[in-house]
Amino acid sequence: MYITCLDLEGVLVPEIWIAFAEATGIPELKKTTRDEPDYDKLMAYRIGILKEHGLGLKEIQDVIATIEPLEGAKEFLDELRSITQVIIISDTFNQFATPLMKKLGWPTIFCNTLEVSDSGEVTGFKMRVENSKYTTVRALQSIGYDTIASGDSYNDLGMIKASKAGFLFRSTEKIIADNPDVPAYETYAELLDAIKAAMV
Repeated sequence: MYITCLDLEGVLVPEIWIAFAEATGIPELKKTTRDEPDYDKLMAYRIGILKEHGLGLKEIQDVIATIEPLEGAKEFLDELRSITQVIIISDTFNQFATPLMKKLGWPTIFCNTLEVSDSGEVTGFKMRVENSKYTTVRALQSIGYDTIASGDSYNDLGMIKASKAGFLFRSTEKIIADNPDVPAYETYAELLDAIKAAMV
């Protein structure tokens, strides 16, 4: 039995923090897991910038409301879900993901939770589990699933390499060069074909 595990940002939807950085004119917020492998360090950095500029959850959610899935993402996901179970495993947060899941047809997502004060200030975050993508894939394997995984960033490599088949999708030249053992694709058609082939 197969289950496909997909990253969210950069694979199915644009990077939320990049969109927010562009909307607010704060270039420092463009840093993502493609640039910083240490997620705790990255989030502490982001929360510090939000505090410095007096920005909270509402402002981020207002920008997320304007974000649409990447072109072809919903069609890809619909076709993939017709042939295999799919779980999106993301380091994003419930407070960010819900409107995007609606636009993608309500796929299953495992993600994390922001800690937010009554005033709307983002004060911290709670990870669902440490090293969540890798840990989740291993847990799925422990209950009888063969996993196939795809993502674009450093924090996806654990689940990609632990899976029966794993693929980079629209990743950076550096990540691709550093991981020559991992097939890398640029289009949904290529990724879908690779997943189908892995299931044979």
